[in-house]
Formats: sequence, structure tokens, C-alpha cells
Amino acid sequence: MTRQDAIDLIHRYYAAFNAADPQGMLDLVSDQVEHRVNEGGIRRGKALFAEFCAHMGVSYREELTDIVVFATDDGRRAAAEFVVHGEYLQTDPGLPEARGQRYVLPAGAFFDIEGGRIARVTTFYNLADWVAQVSA
Repeated sequence: MTRQDAIDLIHRYYAAFNAADPQGMLDLVSDQVEHRVNEGGIRRGKALFAEFCAHMGVSYREELTDIVVFATDDGRRAAAEFVVHGEYLQTDPGLPEARGQRYVLPAGAFFDIEGGRIARVTTFYNLADWVAQVSA
């Protein structure tokens, strides 16, 4: 895989995200995908990633803008920076109560790519910033 192939893969992943197409996202990850979320646990495998996507689709409505993707020359690793524009729809356990609050949050992600699919995605954002925005 080339650097451009990796960049294209990540752009397709985020296009599926923005289209609220979890199956499109699942089609781009490996069966053994490792999903690491900011200040959370590690999910391993496509089934747990699918559960996460389903949960996110109920609790949040999000769109990513200003997406910039970087990749290594060999296409094995990539990173993305973007802005999350969201609405908090359903209360997530341990987080503030959802009342349809809107938020704008800078975020980023790191990827491992194997066999033309995403093998790891690690997402980072400032949770304290998000909590402050939805608590205001």
C-alpha cells in the first residue's frame, strides 16, 4: 500500500462516518481491528467495533470537518486531524445528562493499516473540553 492509498482509505473511513454509515466504516477495518478511544478501554475485533458504532449512532450525531490526513511513505501508518461538530442525544453512563447540547471539539486519530484495511484506530480529544461544553 502506498502513502496515497492509506490517505484515501482514511478519507473513505471518515466519509462513511459523516454519512452515518457504520457498515461502510466496518467494511474498511480488519476483522481483528483494535479500537482505542480517548480515556477508555481497548476494543478488539470487528464485533465490538460494530457495537461501539451502534452506540455512538444513538447517543451522538456528529460530523467531522477540516479533515487532514497524513501517512507514512509505506502506507502502514496514518494520522488524521479534524473538528467534531456534534449533538449529544442520549445520556452516556458516567457523563453529563444529554439534552441535545451541541459541541465543537478538535480531535485526532492514529491508524495502523494492514492488508489494505484499518487494523488499529486510536482517537484523541479533550474530554474536559467536551464535558464543559455539554454542561454549560
